[in-house]
Amino acid sequence: MIIYNVTVNIEADIHDEWLAWMKELHIPEVMRTGKFTTSRILRIIGDEDSGGKTYSIQYSCNNMSDFLEYEHDHAQALRAEHTAKFKDKFIAFRTLLEVVD
Repeated sequence: MIIYNVTVNIEADIHDEWLAWMKELHIPEVMRTGKFTTSRILRIIGDEDSGGKTYSIQYSCNNMSDFLEYEHDHAQALRAEHTAKFKDKFIAFRTLLEVVD
C-alpha cells in the first residue's frame, strides 16, 4: 500500500475557509479520481509557533501504478485549483510513503 501525504501549513486568517473547502470539495474531488481507496485529514499538534495551522492529508492507494496514474492524469489540475484559491496563504510539501508492515 502507498500513502500519498500532503502537509499543508495554512495561515490563521484563512484557516476556517480552507478546512471547509478541503473537506467539502478538494478531498472528495481527489477521491473521485478513483486512484485512492481512503483519505483522512489530520491536524499536526505542537506547531502553534508557525503562525498558522498545519495539517497532514493522507490518501491511500493499492499500488504505485495507481499513484503514478493520479500524478499523470489529475494532480496538476487539482494543485493548480488549490494554489489559485489560497495563493500566498499556505506552504505545502508532499511525501510518498510505502506501508511496510
